[in-house]
Amino acid sequence: MQRPPPEDFLLKETNPHLGGGKVTGDKHTSTYDLVEQMQYLYVRVVKAKDLPAKDATGSCDPYVEVRLGNYKGTTRHFEKKSNPEWNQVFAFSKDRLQASVLEVTVKDHDLVKDDFIGRVFFDLNEVPRRVPPDSPLAPQWYRLDDKKGDKVRGELMLAVWMGTQADEAFSEAWNSDAAGVGGTDGLSSMRSKVYLSPKLWYLRVNVIEAQDLLPSDKGRFPEVFVKATLGNQVLRTRVSQSRTINPMWNEDLMFVAAEPFEEPLILSVEERVASNKDEVLGKCAIPLQYVDRRLDHRPVNTRWHNLEKHVIVEGEKKKETKFSSRIHMRICLEGGYHVLDESTHYSSDLRPTAKQLWKPSIGVLELGILNAQGLMPMKTKDGRGTTDAYCVAKYSQKWVRTRTIIDSFTPRWNEQYTWEVYDPCTVITIGVFDNCHLHGGDKAVGAKDLRIGKVRIRLSTLETDRVYTHSYPLLVLHPNGVKKMGEIHLAVRFTCSSLLNMMHMYSHPILPKMHYLHPLTVSQLDNLRHQATQIVSMRLSRAEPPLRKEVVEYMLDVGGNMWSMRRSKANFFRIMGVFGGLIAVGKWFDQICHWKNPITTVLIHILFIILVMYPELILPTIFLYLFLIGVWYYRWRPRHPPHMDTRLSHADSAHPDELDEEFDTFPTTRPSDIVRMRYDRLRSIAGKIQTVVGDLATQGERLQSLLSWRDPRATALFVIFCLVAAIVLYVTPFQVVALVTGFFILRHPRFRHKLPSVPINFFRRLPARTDCML
Repeated sequence: MQRPPPEDFLLKETNPHLGGGKVTGDKHTSTYDLVEQMQYLYVRVVKAKDLPAKDATGSCDPYVEVRLGNYKGTTRHFEKKSNPEWNQVFAFSKDRLQASVLEVTVKDHDLVKDDFIGRVFFDLNEVPRRVPPDSPLAPQWYRLDDKKGDKVRGELMLAVWMGTQADEAFSEAWNSDAAGVGGTDGLSSMRSKVYLSPKLWYLRVNVIEAQDLLPSDKGRFPEVFVKATLGNQVLRTRVSQSRTINPMWNEDLMFVAAEPFEEPLILSVEERVASNKDEVLGKCAIPLQYVDRRLDHRPVNTRWHNLEKHVIVEGEKKKETKFSSRIHMRICLEGGYHVLDESTHYSSDLRPTAKQLWKPSIGVLELGILNAQGLMPMKTKDGRGTTDAYCVAKYSQKWVRTRTIIDSFTPRWNEQYTWEVYDPCTVITIGVFDNCHLHGGDKAVGAKDLRIGKVRIRLSTLETDRVYTHSYPLLVLHPNGVKKMGEIHLAVRFTCSSLLNMMHMYSHPILPKMHYLHPLTVSQLDNLRHQATQIVSMRLSRAEPPLRKEVVEYMLDVGGNMWSMRRSKANFFRIMGVFGGLIAVGKWFDQICHWKNPITTVLIHILFIILVMYPELILPTIFLYLFLIGVWYYRWRPRHPPHMDTRLSHADSAHPDELDEEFDTFPTTRPSDIVRMRYDRLRSIAGKIQTVVGDLATQGERLQSLLSWRDPRATALFVIFCLVAAIVLYVTPFQVVALVTGFFILRHPRFRHKLPSVPINFFRRLPARTDCML
């Protein structure tokens, strides 16, 4: 039996103080009932008026400084403006309040030293409290005081209140957690954000034929093919077998396209004039905005497209030459497929591209990202280790990113997000990353956000309407072994809107019907998934703030299908675990046959006689037995969601060289002697697999040789046996035959021989085609 993982790597159930411990009936509060309440002091700086001039030029370059203890936030400054408008919000965490007085100061920006204009003080004990869904607090005008406390010229419009992270101003506010981050880019890269994956389509290009091509050498048969390009995707047809100026292909090329369609599909008909030289005979560009979209398997209309040829002489482009060459194609955007950008084993969305084909949602998934504990230092700052952690959650087309908590190994996010659920057999992925683009990190060459770990939760393993609060270990595989990087504390709830619709989903195919009516090949799916992940990572990295490529690829498990000795071992033992039950049943039946426990064997004899005499009881008995097993196991059903298992993954027992091979790039960058050693190891493993496959083929060929007369004596014996068996079974009642056969199999060991039985001896003597192998 497999040993359990270390206790430090196990899931831990928790009992956090969700929703502030208050049970309220209002709708807005219930949307934040999966997180712990965090109190904040909010300051909204709206605008100022009648500010006095401070510069020698008689102008004023004002900005506002909001200070609370050691925390200080500033607005942007305006040049030469005495009535500026900022409308900026500042949020100070109540847990970090270091003073009882809030100071709001208006200053004049200067090259040498900023001038003081005026300030306003607030006693925190008198700040009002706002609880959504109360209306936002109306800002008020406040007269500015000088350093002595006397009123001066100028007024500042402010609103100050105490609230929680449920306040709608929280997402846009400057946070005291970002006190050490400067610059607009740094602040924007640490705020929470919701992203949407681009809408992906499969583009099917059916290249049928071309007409009236003009090859360069008219004296020979042209070898013509079509090259299709869409962005970075390039596909080619085979060389046409009809070597004429009217070639035919009738070949499908599949691409991935994303809305909005930015690049056209470019097709070029090319002739192979030498082994490494191709000549373009004509081109055409097709904007995808005008391509037909289909929702089912009905074919769209074919169209002829004119080919344009550009002749280049001595590096100069001559005038366009128009001629009558054409290409015949059927092009459509496939709306009936689901574009796979994730592994099918833990996909978060299985709907077709076309929204018209979507089924109604069956429920809602709510995720509360509470906090993390015990994070490892990911980088060095000022001579000490530090971590700037944020979370990313991905389900369906919606990605969410929490705010970054600066310099903390125990960050508290307490952010809650919601998704619509269309299929219960889907997976949500939550990843934790270290933000390496603060403090000037963007200027570092090749700076990447570092992965801390990720968690997957399959919705079908969750009970509906139950809140799961667990601390998940963040396990990451490094070249030197598996390592725990910390723990993330999550609250999850799956609410079902219609139990009947959800149960009905289990009878539907997993993927849309086009995947079964017109299936794509395995190689096509692998290539298209690679293209889809590249498009998604590129589009999300262009958002503001960007969701970077390394983050998207880690969440989508890019590279998970690469060769790994560790994964191969894990999958082998998974197969052994699946067949372990059958093997156990076989051993139990062997003990019955050898009378290891005579009482059990006698009971099996009695049960066997009853089933033979009353065969109509066989199927009801089997299903009743399965029902009783299911009811018996209900009391031991899993009460926690599944999580990463280091023992199942063989991550804690992998050899260092196997891990080094797993983390190697493709193509390899290791020295030749290491590559040779790994190649020899792979050959030895493949040799064993080859032997097993050969043995399976041998058994199958022996079955075929029973009637093939390859061994005339063996086939004659088998044919005579079949004739005798047919006559005996015809004249003998079936129940008698079944009883005799059963008693023979269950006979006492006194009547058994240790030598193989006659049928086994006969089968092993049958010929196979191994003697024909070179």
